[in-house]
Amino acid sequence: MNSIIRRGTAVGLAAAACALLAACDDSNLAQGPGRSQQPISAATLAEMTKLDTTPSSPTLIRTYKKEAELEIWKMKSDGQYALLKTYPMCRWSGQLGPKKREGDMQVPEGFYSIGPGQMNPNSHYYLSFNVGYPNAYDRSYGRNGGNVMVHGVCSSAGCFSMTDDQVADIYAIVRESLSSGQREIQLQSYPFRMTAANMAKFRLDPNIAFWKNLKEGADHFEVTKTEPSVLVCGKRYVFDATAKGEVSASEPCPALQRDDSVETAVAEKESKDEAKVAQLVASGVKPIRLVYADGGQNPVFAGYKDTSGPDSLANPPQEIVLSDGAKPAVVKVADADAEKKRPASVASAASAPVETEASAPVAVAAIPAPAKPSGGMLGGLTGGAKNVQRWLHLGGAQPAAPLPLAEAAADPGQSPSAAPLPPRRAKDQHVASLPAPPERPDSGPASAQ
Repeated sequence: MNSIIRRGTAVGLAAAACALLAACDDSNLAQGPGRSQQPISAATLAEMTKLDTTPSSPTLIRTYKKEAELEIWKMKSDGQYALLKTYPMCRWSGQLGPKKREGDMQVPEGFYSIGPGQMNPNSHYYLSFNVGYPNAYDRSYGRNGGNVMVHGVCSSAGCFSMTDDQVADIYAIVRESLSSGQREIQLQSYPFRMTAANMAKFRLDPNIAFWKNLKEGADHFEVTKTEPSVLVCGKRYVFDATAKGEVSASEPCPALQRDDSVETAVAEKESKDEAKVAQLVASGVKPIRLVYADGGQNPVFAGYKDTSGPDSLANPPQEIVLSDGAKPAVVKVADADAEKKRPASVASAASAPVETEASAPVAVAAIPAPAKPSGGMLGGLTGGAKNVQRWLHLGGAQPAAPLPLAEAAADPGQSPSAAPLPPRRAKDQHVASLPAPPERPDSGPASAQ
C-alpha cells in the first residue's frame, strides 16, 4: 500500500511540474475565502473622489517596462480618462521588445483586453488576471505562448509582477469596473514612456518600427484622453478607425473611416514630436540599445531580490551606444537614477532623422557580469510552484529555439542589427528564498499626462 501511495504521489508531482512549465502558470489554487473580494483601499477611494470618478467607472491600464511602472486610469464624469495612480512594478523579466514565443520569458508589448473570464481569484501568485496575450497582432506574426498575467508575489517569468498588497488594490479596481458593466479593460503595454528623449535614444534599436506603431496608439490616447479603438490589419495596429469592409490581421486594411478632427490633432502632435526628436539628435543624443541580464524592477525596490533571478538584478542594464551603422561604439552601465526623471514632453520618431556622423572614440567602461544569469522556466516560481521544483529536483529549462530567419525578417520587432544580443539563460539555476517585501510603495495620485 505504501508503495502505491508513493507512486501516486510521484505521478501527481510530475503532473504538477508539467503544468507549471508554462511561464507564469496560474492554475487555480484554493485560497482563503475573501481574498478576491477585498475592497479597494481607503486611500485609493479618496483619490477617486478627488479625481471625480467612482469605483464603477471604466478603467484603463498602461504599463512601462523600462521605468517599471503600472498606471491605473479612470474615466471621469466628463467621459475622459485621468491618471488615478501609478504603481511601481516589483518585477518584470526579459528584454525591451515584444514577446514572440513560449518560454522566451518576455513581457509582451502591445494593446490587450482584459475581460471577466480572465480574472483569477484563486491564483498561485496571490491574485491575478490574464492580459490576453497573444492578441490578433501577435498571431499575425505566428507568435505563441500564454499565461501572461498581472499578479502578486514579486516574481516574474514573463509577467507584470507586483507586491501582494499592490495587486490586491489593482485587482479590486479592475473587478469593480468589470462587475459594473465594462466589457473589457484595455491594457496598453509599452517598452518605455513614449517621450521624445526615449524615441531619440532608441531610434536604431531593432524594434523601433514596432515601437513607432505602438506610439501611434499612445498619441491617440494622449490627444483625446479616451480609450482608442484598436484594429489589426496589414500586420499593424490601427487606432480610432472604423473599417468599411472585412478586417484581417494579416491582410491589407480595407477602406477606413476616421474622425478628421482627431486625426488632425494627432498629426499636429506627431509633427511637434518629430521636431523635438530631430532637435535632440542634432544636439548629440546618441542612439542606444539596453541589454538586461533579465528584466528589471522599479528603483524603489533597489536591493530587493526575488526568486525569478536573484542575481540578474545585481547590475543595471548595459547601455550599448550605436553608431550610424548600428555597430556598438561604447558600452556603459545605464544610470538607474536617471530613470526617476521623467521628461514632460511625449514624442514620436515616426520619421526621425538618423545620426550619420561617426561617434568620436570613447573609452569603454568595464561591466561586471551578473554572478549568475537568470534561471529557466521554473526559476521564477514561488509558493506551491517552487515546492514542486524542489521536490522533483528540477533545474531551469533551456530557452526556446531562435526564430527561423524568414520569420525574423518579416517581424518588425526582429529587424537585423549588429547590436549585441542579450545574454542567454543558463541551463540550471538555484532558486533563492524570497525575503519579505518592503512596505507597499506607490506614487499616490498624479496628474494626468
